[in-house]
Amino acid sequence: MRTAFLRIRCTAALTALAVLTASAAGAQTNEEKRITDSAAVLETLVRAPDQGIPEHILERAEAIVVIPSLVKGGFIIGAQHGRGVMSVRNRETNKWSAPGFVALTGGSVGWQIGLQAVDLVLLVMNREGVQDLLDTEFKLGANASVAAGPVGRQGEASTDASLSAQILAYSRAKGLFAGLSLEGASLRMDRDANKDFYDASISTDEMARGISRTTPAGSQWTATLARLAPPPAAR
Repeated sequence: MRTAFLRIRCTAALTALAVLTASAAGAQTNEEKRITDSAAVLETLVRAPDQGIPEHILERAEAIVVIPSLVKGGFIIGAQHGRGVMSVRNRETNKWSAPGFVALTGGSVGWQIGLQAVDLVLLVMNREGVQDLLDTEFKLGANASVAAGPVGRQGEASTDASLSAQILAYSRAKGLFAGLSLEGASLRMDRDANKDFYDASISTDEMARGISRTTPAGSQWTATLARLAPPPAAR
């Protein structure tokens, strides 16, 4: 009787351990969740009916930055903070790099109303802008021109003024929204997240060139980019 009871308890303990191990294995890390959220944001902004990011704009982009749930708050003087991912296009291979982790911080002056969460996509339209974007002293609006990106059918007839901007911004607000201002904001490498995800330090140069390290979550991200923003010949 006692032997049977101990066997049952042992079996139950092993089963519980197996369940906990499976749950832990299936749980996403913070970095993996950031990749998943960023992919969902990009999918939404590209596929939005009549308001999506035009294909020909995506074809021209040299880098894509996605910041899911950029938090902005305040009245008149706004503050913003968000974390996301960035990938760079290799024009020789027409492939997107593995994700690099970034953070957007800064303040802006303008009519900011209430607290809001904004999904943000930045398209960097030239190679010089990719390197500049990661400069520690780089400020959006001051060191590079930022314009609201054309959308949908309007994008097909977009003006040279909007397309001459170094960075095109696309956003989707959740809750009260009174315009998005990126003046004075800066993008920097999220070194801790990069090290946690790749188990190695990532340099600014490697980010700017495009990270080539392979991970399961990173491969899913690049597959999403290949599907949503393929080179012209692939369409």
